[in-house]
Amino acid sequence: MDLSYLRPIFADPGPWASVYLDATRAEEKADHQIDLRWRALSERLTEQGADERTVAAVRDAVYGHPYQPGRYGLAVFAARGEVALTEPLSAPPPTDLAAWGPLPHAMPMVAQRGEEIPYVKVLADRTGAEASGLGVGGVPRRRSVKGSEQFPIRKPNVGGWSHRHYLQAVEETWKRNAGDVAVAVAELAEAVGAEVIVVGGDVRTTPLIAERLPARWRERVVVTDAGALRAAGNEALDDATVQAVADVADRHTRDAIDRYHTQRGAGSGSAGLADVVTRLQRGQADTVLLVDDPSSTDRLWIGLEDPSLVAVDARTLRESGVAEPVEVRADAALLRAIAGTSADLILVRPGDVDLPHGIGAILRYSDGDSAATGPS
Repeated sequence: MDLSYLRPIFADPGPWASVYLDATRAEEKADHQIDLRWRALSERLTEQGADERTVAAVRDAVYGHPYQPGRYGLAVFAARGEVALTEPLSAPPPTDLAAWGPLPHAMPMVAQRGEEIPYVKVLADRTGAEASGLGVGGVPRRRSVKGSEQFPIRKPNVGGWSHRHYLQAVEETWKRNAGDVAVAVAELAEAVGAEVIVVGGDVRTTPLIAERLPARWRERVVVTDAGALRAAGNEALDDATVQAVADVADRHTRDAIDRYHTQRGAGSGSAGLADVVTRLQRGQADTVLLVDDPSSTDRLWIGLEDPSLVAVDARTLRESGVAEPVEVRADAALLRAIAGTSADLILVRPGDVDLPHGIGAILRYSDGDSAATGPS
């Protein structure tokens, strides 16, 4: 999981207001419910010491967010009277939350957002396709492709001496149009850095498109009959895309766990909170594996000047030259250090892998590696 999108908010010294709430407006009396939720959250922020300007900025972000259909949530982060990030959540948060502290409380958003897998989704018929793509942290891109051949497009039900010739001409039209779609899909996949391409729609066309993609993209294609009935809308294709993206994310998790086991088996790797924190200080952690525990009361110490200034005790930081170490939530300090040292994060479920204290790390280099390099 790439956390680079968090760097701008972690770079700001704060203090930070972090708010999560159910922002659903599609239900009856929804506006009244949001009023009640916001009133409770604003009171919590004020009780924790938040200033009026920052509370007002969060309020404006909540009420000013554009209407969305269905159930969803909002995460809002603000400091010194200005909102730095407003993130729509695909579903309401498990509980409404308001926090005020030196660092933004970003872990609930990170956990709900999950790993962003860049993808391309294609809804095709025999005349062309509608394609959309999404890169990590990017804006959705869309392409409408009309094949260069529009006739003949349908096979006749009549016989006669020219029947076979006409059938062949129709199939050649499908193939040429599929080739045109494949060119556009490959360009879109390149633009977003797609890890998976989901091709749905007409069952005769989808395999033709997949076959005509360049080899590097054919390995990432999922062909599905979802979306074959355009009258039913794109929901089936959307569901197939969500599943394909989830499968890629699961594969990333399994690969990371395997790498972790390999390093630990070789006497390397990192396990436990204290050791992982030390590796983050050194810029040695490549990927941190973490069990997200919202009930955790663990705390860490940080220096506000540098995200790698993190330790399990204040004395270590003072010895490193930090005049005034600050105690914060452990998950906030870990996210800041992971993002700031260009490491990746993999959230794992309890029991997926044996992690002392729910945390471990895959290292960029071992302590004895003379070719050690810092984070990129």
